[in-house]
Amino acid sequence: MEDLRRRFPTKNKDNDGDISNVAVTPPRKASDALPLPLYLTNTFFLALFFATVYFLLSRWREKIRNSTPLHVVDLSEICALIGFVASFIYLLGFCGIDLISRSSSDDDVWVNDEDLRRTVPCDQSLDCSVKPSSIDHSPVSGLESVEDEEIVKSVIEGTIPSYSLETKFGDCKRAAAIRREAVQRITGKSLTGLPLEGFDYDSILGQCCEMPVGYVQIPVGIAGPLLLDGVEYSVPMATTEGCLVASTNRGCKAINLSGGASSVLLKDAMTRAPVVRFPSARRAALVMFYLQDPANFERLSLMFNKSSRFARLQSIKCTIAGRNLYPRFSCSTGDAMGMNMVSKGVQNVLDFIKSEFPDMDVIGISGNYCSDKKASAVNWIEGRGKHVVCEAVIKREIVEKVLKTSVAALVELNMLKNLAGSAMAGSLGGFNAHASNIVSAVFIATGQDPAQNVESSHCITMIEADGNDLHISVKMPCIEVGTVGGGTQLASQSACLNLLGVKGSNKEAPGSNAQQLARIVAGTVLAGELSLMSAIAAGQLVKSHMKYNRSSRDIGPSSQVNR
Repeated sequence: MEDLRRRFPTKNKDNDGDISNVAVTPPRKASDALPLPLYLTNTFFLALFFATVYFLLSRWREKIRNSTPLHVVDLSEICALIGFVASFIYLLGFCGIDLISRSSSDDDVWVNDEDLRRTVPCDQSLDCSVKPSSIDHSPVSGLESVEDEEIVKSVIEGTIPSYSLETKFGDCKRAAAIRREAVQRITGKSLTGLPLEGFDYDSILGQCCEMPVGYVQIPVGIAGPLLLDGVEYSVPMATTEGCLVASTNRGCKAINLSGGASSVLLKDAMTRAPVVRFPSARRAALVMFYLQDPANFERLSLMFNKSSRFARLQSIKCTIAGRNLYPRFSCSTGDAMGMNMVSKGVQNVLDFIKSEFPDMDVIGISGNYCSDKKASAVNWIEGRGKHVVCEAVIKREIVEKVLKTSVAALVELNMLKNLAGSAMAGSLGGFNAHASNIVSAVFIATGQDPAQNVESSHCITMIEADGNDLHISVKMPCIEVGTVGGGTQLASQSACLNLLGVKGSNKEAPGSNAQQLARIVAGTVLAGELSLMSAIAAGQLVKSHMKYNRSSRDIGPSSQVNR
């Protein structure tokens, strides 16, 4: 104690102004209140915390597998919960103890003999003022240079168009960062949660997205293996809907255990239908007869096919509304989805027809009789893209053990829901349970056009008894997919196509990769339909969604009560 008094003197002034040394007590630490040494106490509660967490997670996993309610607990679980709460409170409090100890130690450091012997008043020895010039007023941002800061100001003022940043600087990543900062300052809203780093912005220039400021992350799950036409596929599905991948995976399992599914490609033809106008309906009909005359098809095909080495005209079907003509061109497009390819071919034919019929007025390259990105009867009846039928026979024991329902229940549900229910709703191509769920997830994962999910999800699901077993099939007449072009060349989407074995163009048989992808889409839809229909028939749909597809994040307490 004497040593401490010598090391930590304090200064005290008497009435005469003399300074005398007064002994002080050493500082006490917050950890002195513990009955055991600090390191032993820490070790004990840390081990208790992890042991109880491991035990509780193991027991809860067993309950989930056995469908046992989580709130039913035994004595061992009660003890584990008490140990968990106690250790958690201690570890949380230990952070406070450590902070107090560090603060106390820091306070002691500056107390030395030289400091305590100073006779200069505090207000003269310490400069507590802060000069305004020492404060950094520069905006907080991810910009890399002062030059970028000036460019942001120019974008905000409108002197530099936002869309011209890539061509102006030749650096797509830098352009995205500048544009992002400008958007944040203009709107006053933060884009902190939207990633900027880790993406190849050069890969989307001029083909996938204009004026980018970041990219959205979507989780990708794997359903399968799906046994289709004797080959197993692990199907990537990009989705934010809980239960979707798990449900589709269960359908794949039931199909695999029953010997797999088989598919048939009925047709492969992308379409485009311009709208052209003539002086009279009679003149429009004359051109319609000309276009549909087999004698003229070879000449028209020659005009159409010169637009691409893969484009091959298959047919022309016309309809008339007044003096307006809508010729619907159908053609094969190789491994590309083919919208640009068929549009160029149609333009060549229109130029040729214009020379034969000068009074023709081209109103638009697309007259909606195609019909692209819209639910339509012409697509449902005639098809667009790949027309695929996929089927499987599910054994009765698999229906009962894996799908937890019966053949009779599934047959009845399909008739009343997918057929009669959809008819009562006036559905157009929607005679299914949730084909669009699977189509959208696979489309996003493999770089397809998500908007074409509208017609690509046209599907009729048929479920019938096959003796004691179950026969299920899906007919999808408008699967619009490609394995080259568009988003398929992006790194993530290209990896998913590679997983399916259909990446890029097939050199030996052009078009076969895109056709195989359409078969996989139909097979995955078959698995998803089988599983969801079984869940509905067994009364499991609501229970599974309440368990795996609910989130309380960003929801206030009152909203959670209502849920």
